[in-house]
Amino acid sequence: MTLTDFQPPLVAILRGLTPAETPAVGRTLFDAGWRLIEVPLNRPHALACIAQLVAMAPPDALVGGGTLLSPQDVDEVHTAGGRLMVAPNCDPAVIARGVERGMLCLPGVATPTEALLALRSGAHALKLFPADMVQPAGMKAMASILPPGTGLWPVGGITPQNMRAWRSAGAGGFGIGGSLYQPGMALADLERSAKAFMAAWHAGST
Repeated sequence: MTLTDFQPPLVAILRGLTPAETPAVGRTLFDAGWRLIEVPLNRPHALACIAQLVAMAPPDALVGGGTLLSPQDVDEVHTAGGRLMVAPNCDPAVIARGVERGMLCLPGVATPTEALLALRSGAHALKLFPADMVQPAGMKAMASILPPGTGLWPVGGITPQNMRAWRSAGAGGFGIGGSLYQPGMALADLERSAKAFMAAWHAGST
């Protein structure tokens, strides 16, 4: 199984999500068609939120943790039911633990050296981070030296307006954080944002 088996390939990054918000936020995103959810561990109660999302996720969805910086982080997310491992950096030990646990691994890279190291360590796709530093032209150049079919997923500064440029440069998916979700935001605003990203993705598919 690969990350692109989960369609559309858009990861909702729910930084700062609370257990009280989780049921409504999760339902709003799942109802809008989102099937990849990440809760970063560098905020309180992330593991509890992951467990809640796993319990309510549709069968064709994947929930996991972000900002996984150690093998212990991977273990804790796996115990909570998460099967997606996302990191901002390329740490072979963290990637290897995710692979060992049977998780889909999306480590962060910003250079060809990091990208090739991540792939050798077992990464299933590459989180291009911070994407607003690399830009589509940089990603396209990086892709030219990577194995054919390598998934490059820009994260950082992604909006409905710039997704087409990234896809034209070869992006296979996206991670979307603050431009989609902010802690405490109104559900109507979340729904509107979620649908805008969905529409932008589908418009780029035609």
